[in-house]
Amino acid sequence: MSESNRMRAPYSAARRVFLRSTALAGGGLALGIVFPSVAPGRLGSSAHAANEPLAPSQWIRIHPDNRVVIIVDKSEMGQGVATSMPMLIAEELSPDWSRVSYEFAPAAPQYANPLFGTQGTGGSTSVRAMYEPLRRAGAAARELLRQAAAKHWQVELSAVDAADGWLTGPDARRASYGEISTLAAGMVPPDPATVAVRESGFRLLGKPVRRLDSPEKVDGSAVYGMDVRLPGQLTALVARSPTVGAKVESYDAQASLAVRGVRAVVPVTGAVSDGVAVLADSYWAAKLGRDALKVNWREDEALTLSDEEMRAEMRRLALTTTDAVPARDVGDVEAARAVMTVTAEYDLPYLAHAPMEPMNITAWVREGHVEIHGGTQGQGPNQATVGQILGIDPALVQITTTHLGGGFGRRFAPDALIEAVQLSKAVEAPVRLVYSREDDMRGQYYRPAVHARVRGGLDAEGRPLFMSARTVCSSVAKGSGFEGALVQDRLDVMSTEGLDNWPYDCPNQRVEWIPYEPGIRTWFWRSVGNSQNAFIAETFIDELAYVAGRDPYEFRRDLLSGHPRHRAALDLAAERAGWGSPLPAGRARGIAVAESFGSYVAQVVEVSISEGRPRVHRVVIGADVGTVVNPDTTAAQLEGAMVYGLSAALYGRITLESGRIVQSNFHDYPVLRMSEMPAVEVHLVQSAEPPGGVGEPGTPPLAPALANALYALTGRRIRRLPMDLPV
Repeated sequence: MSESNRMRAPYSAARRVFLRSTALAGGGLALGIVFPSVAPGRLGSSAHAANEPLAPSQWIRIHPDNRVVIIVDKSEMGQGVATSMPMLIAEELSPDWSRVSYEFAPAAPQYANPLFGTQGTGGSTSVRAMYEPLRRAGAAARELLRQAAAKHWQVELSAVDAADGWLTGPDARRASYGEISTLAAGMVPPDPATVAVRESGFRLLGKPVRRLDSPEKVDGSAVYGMDVRLPGQLTALVARSPTVGAKVESYDAQASLAVRGVRAVVPVTGAVSDGVAVLADSYWAAKLGRDALKVNWREDEALTLSDEEMRAEMRRLALTTTDAVPARDVGDVEAARAVMTVTAEYDLPYLAHAPMEPMNITAWVREGHVEIHGGTQGQGPNQATVGQILGIDPALVQITTTHLGGGFGRRFAPDALIEAVQLSKAVEAPVRLVYSREDDMRGQYYRPAVHARVRGGLDAEGRPLFMSARTVCSSVAKGSGFEGALVQDRLDVMSTEGLDNWPYDCPNQRVEWIPYEPGIRTWFWRSVGNSQNAFIAETFIDELAYVAGRDPYEFRRDLLSGHPRHRAALDLAAERAGWGSPLPAGRARGIAVAESFGSYVAQVVEVSISEGRPRVHRVVIGADVGTVVNPDTTAAQLEGAMVYGLSAALYGRITLESGRIVQSNFHDYPVLRMSEMPAVEVHLVQSAEPPGGVGEPGTPPLAPALANALYALTGRRIRRLPMDLPV
């Protein structure tokens, strides 16, 4: 009992640690692409052992037996980076692909995402950020091997070729990459910026390539955060107040400590909410111990609002605020004199990320050294967070990244990390902090709830004369550490993205944002602001089309004269869906197009009504994602993002009753079931543009395309999500 009492004393970490420590080095996102190379100089030495791999850069390990290991610095959460990143290097290095494998990178500055300025995975940036750097790394390694072979054979460099893991030279000379790697160990590789990369004739890029991580996921050897086991590891679950914002007043741990396997009860100060942790030898023991824990909550600072009260306040703000933050102001909306006008109000709920693998992280705090194990999207910010909590150099924080069972932005959040570190320090043992599904669903970090008011007018020819939009929601950037890049002139740019870039020909446009902070923590959710704002923008243009008496597809197309990539995606989706062709009785189509993360995606949804509810039969996707690395994973990501959007459109909502979050698991926060899955087609525009994102851009067009299809079928406009109420 005395040991347990000793371990109850918490490690005090103020909540502001989270707000400061996730800030990126340098004060925000680095917008220029810079190749993060290793330090110049010799990468090997004359003492290079014969069995050691050659490391021409931080990305590549060439073994003497001709195996090539690619270091993947991005987090693999199902999107395929464990294959696409090696493909980028292998396109230029040209190894024997059957001998290529991958390893996850450690957390280190040389693995910083060039678009973030820190190591992390998100914003559909993996291929966009690394397309040039990794190809040049592969080319530099290839040239190093060629130089070593030319030197060994005493021939001109131009006489040496490198392909498929072999170097060939005059007089039928031939050696494997592995054989030459030992000779190249003491040589300085060429500067990646000076080597040539292929502009055509790709061997891998643009070709369907089987995923390198499939075998380990099939045989069960892939390691996820929940699989981590360290010597003496304890599992922790945290008891939290059911009311948002309540504080721990007191607790009685006696019954918890009587549960077999429970080792300690420790209060924690979290990034969002405080609680009391129960630590035990197993998850089940920790759960039973938490069930037995008695906590008294102080609710004087707790949230008391219910869902409809918040919506009413957001609507009031939209109607009365005189100091809205401008996001776009073109022409003169007030002076525009329209022949026909349309006004619409939209309401969208908070949304949880709901990854299949609930949040978990393992921390081991030791003297002068910290180990973090688990699935994370933010290795760089994690190092900074732990360093600041413990007052140590972030370089002393070792992060071992596992596979992620879904991310969607949620695993960029630091809440589990902060508490795991506190607990490990308190009990002087490795601690795996686990969120149950209910903990995860009620853990906040939601997509913001949104209210928007939109007005638009048509001229005498039925063309848009003005569009004015006001959106009310919480700031995702606030407190994220990314404010320096994402808040500009008071505007959180994610609050209006997808709406302030309305692409349609219209001489007068105004988009404004009104911040609303009721006390719910919001966060990056798949496609972020585009997910809600594309719904608003694309259902509103549909309304204007019908008011103008025009076909929704033709109306859009005519108004996209200055946006050829939007139009190309729209045309492709409409053509492949058979837009305008007859449908079976009781079915209708809807269409939408949206640009996000450098990609342009249009979707056509075919829907009917079954037992009073929408039934989606077919979704056709037309997408211009620029240069394609792996068409298989590109299509899979567009399909997955669409399904994610469909689940949210039909069912997704987080609601509050007197400050308490209602939803807790998939019984009341449903996702699409296999029986509801529509037929999906993905068609890609042939493009030579730089790569765009693919993990997120498939989400935004789905909800508006579905809502527009339901209007075509029923004559009823849907302006409030989700759509699970009878139609």
